[in-house]
Amino acid sequence: MAGSIAGTLRAHGRSPTRELRVAGLVRPGFEAVRRAFEENFERRGEVGAACAVYLRGEKVVDLWGGVRDAATGEPWREDTMALVFSATKGLASLAIALAHSRGLLEYDERVSTYWPEFAQAGKAEITVRQLLAHQAGLFALDERPVMDLVADPDRLAAVLARQRPAWPAGTRQAYHAITVGFYQGELLRRVDPAHRTLGRFFQEELAAPLGADFYIRLPEDIPDARLAPLVRSGSMLRMLLTMPPLLALAGLSARSRLRRALQGSELPEQCARGVYARNLEIPAGGGVGTARGMARIYGAFASGGTELALREETLRQLAAPPVRPSRGFRDACLKVEIPFSLGFARPSAGSPWAHPSAFGAPGAGGAFGFADPHAGMGFGYVPNKMGTHLDDPRAAALRRAVYGSIGVEDPYRG
Repeated sequence: MAGSIAGTLRAHGRSPTRELRVAGLVRPGFEAVRRAFEENFERRGEVGAACAVYLRGEKVVDLWGGVRDAATGEPWREDTMALVFSATKGLASLAIALAHSRGLLEYDERVSTYWPEFAQAGKAEITVRQLLAHQAGLFALDERPVMDLVADPDRLAAVLARQRPAWPAGTRQAYHAITVGFYQGELLRRVDPAHRTLGRFFQEELAAPLGADFYIRLPEDIPDARLAPLVRSGSMLRMLLTMPPLLALAGLSARSRLRRALQGSELPEQCARGVYARNLEIPAGGGVGTARGMARIYGAFASGGTELALREETLRQLAAPPVRPSRGFRDACLKVEIPFSLGFARPSAGSPWAHPSAFGAPGAGGAFGFADPHAGMGFGYVPNKMGTHLDDPRAAALRRAVYGSIGVEDPYRG
């Protein structure tokens, strides 16, 4: 089972001497998920990871295994957390959904209604729905989002408000890889009666009430011993072979929309000490947590939202079909067709990863979390080895096993 892990450990100068086991539980009927999780280590190059599933409010899968730190050989433990990059978008968007449920904002209202300064530079008519669906033309900032800027919410808000969109809202989709989280953060700060940042609101209103280990603002008191450093072993050639060709080429070009959109994605790993940056909010790509925490939060939304007193209208909006931009869902940054709605990636005929009502977010490297309200299921997967696929084979194998365990062979049509 430890063959692929052994290669990674040797590459870091470590000797894989002890057995590397998978731990945790699966409820009867979900044994296939454990087999898929183990096969990720045996056949798909997994180093360390965790997977969790909540079904109709009950935890049915909670697995972890492999190596937390390839440099030391320390094992992945029950409470190990890792950076999940864009899988954070889904959790941040659940915070916005909670604000919607509490009547603090409406998805079809103009952003400038809540944030008057946003109306600058031709943005007065952009709606919250268009902004969250990556249809606002605000995929990059003229002023690079460096650490000092991101750490100062007032200064960042001024930069966001000044930004001119690349095209009229609702006409094209372009993945707001980092900027969408900054815009969500300021929007939430404006509508929250306590004017909390998105990271604080998420922690106090979602993560803490549900007992979920997930942070959009990683605090200082989380020890490095709980954090899994990322393992990057994929070559540029591998990326070219495994990613859609136009997406891979966009990733290579320093002048592409994608590369501009990704500015700031490096900040969560820029820290003077420790594994990840602390007390910094990158709501579109800086979340750190457990698979269990992700699945727990998504599971609350998937099973009716009673724990959070969610309005039925909010849940209806989350599950509703995405609104198509006038030029379609082909993304001007990602160069592939992928529908977004209310901050979430959505399944489609071309990417049928769940029932059409599902909503979630994958992250660069392989992390994935989503809610499937049709099945009443919340899913979370967190690895430390960075994959090079748009739809990571490790996450895909786990999803297939989960759906097979509940008797759904074709979730998109199920």
